[in-house]
Amino acid sequence: MLAASGFLTIGVFLALVLSRRVSVLFALTLVPIAAALISGRGAELGELVADGLVTVAPVAIMITFAVLYFSLMIDAGLFDPAVTRILRWAKGDPLKITVGTALLTLLVALDGDGASTFLITVSALLPIYQRLGMRRIVLAGVVCLGAGVMNMVPWGGPTARAMAALKLDSAQLFLPVLPAMIAGICWVLLAAYLIGRSERKRLGVVSVEAGERVKLTGADRVRFWINALLTLALVGCLLAQIADLEVLFLIAFLVALLVNRPSWQGQQELFAKHAYNVVLVVVVIFAAGVFTGILTGTGMIKAMAEGLVAVIPDAGGALLPLITAVAGMPLSLVFTPDAFYYGVVPVLAETSAALGGDPAAIGRAAILGQMTTGFPLSPLTASTFILLGMSKVDLGDHQRFIFGWAFGTTLVMTLVALVTGVL
Repeated sequence: MLAASGFLTIGVFLALVLSRRVSVLFALTLVPIAAALISGRGAELGELVADGLVTVAPVAIMITFAVLYFSLMIDAGLFDPAVTRILRWAKGDPLKITVGTALLTLLVALDGDGASTFLITVSALLPIYQRLGMRRIVLAGVVCLGAGVMNMVPWGGPTARAMAALKLDSAQLFLPVLPAMIAGICWVLLAAYLIGRSERKRLGVVSVEAGERVKLTGADRVRFWINALLTLALVGCLLAQIADLEVLFLIAFLVALLVNRPSWQGQQELFAKHAYNVVLVVVVIFAAGVFTGILTGTGMIKAMAEGLVAVIPDAGGALLPLITAVAGMPLSLVFTPDAFYYGVVPVLAETSAALGGDPAAIGRAAILGQMTTGFPLSPLTASTFILLGMSKVDLGDHQRFIFGWAFGTTLVMTLVALVTGVL
């Protein structure tokens, strides 16, 4: 009963979002609240919601200061020289910009952290997309593809969870699927090329003037280099993970504020200008906390995991790795990474072992899609809403646009994994 309630809750949520009948904010809050009341957990509703909000609070704090920081840097003209150079290199060609987006994302995503990847890439590239008239959904989609395949690295969340759950090391779990990951990267670049070609067909090669070089005063030049060094230091600290993201962005924003907007009036103007973007993203992240808090606290996600395992017939044991690989990406919309890797994967691995299979193959299969290629589309991860909030794209539109391409990444990697014999 609990598992059915969980699947029904997520099904109703996805149907409402994809049909655009209600906003994501309402779907993330009202649907799980209704499910909790119907399942008789109304008395615990306050506690469940509070637990979920506490979980996402650090992310909400981080995104608040991150959006303010990068908005301040854009206003200060930090990215103008880079935008000018890229526009000159691309010569107004959307195809080059799209492929470049994929390459930049693949590089930045090496740190294995989706939030920092989205913050860095979208902040750097959004002004370029706007100058060329390219669709923001293309930016969000291509970044999604690059970040998804790179989330397979051993220090990324899904692979680390799989290794912990199955007591394996990276040599047993990650290295065997490295050829598949490389194939996935090639697919991402091909997808970016095809998407970029469609943008080129829609827009043509746009004639964009790079603009005259703005002459900076001595004080402006000093501020520019302070901003550049501060941003490089921030990115370095993010990649090195020397502190929590929210702490790093808070400190960086305060320093940037003192450098660029030291007066109270200037600070008020900044907050007034960008408050809408901040509130829009943060409110949705807190709503996602309500959603995951209720589904986790009521035991729905755990029950769904157990129910999923129970329906797999013994005769399907030999196909378990293949089933896990193919189903993993769509199941990112249903299971949180903890629920899947700590709840579903160990049971599937035990079942596979009992039927003469290799338990490690289940772990390898899982990281080909579950919360790797699928995480930037899932409403169950706050990172998704960072990507969408920064690029100003609707969740339903994003899922419709990029789901097939992301699923294609999983299918390509699964095929290579089968050919190389690691599944």
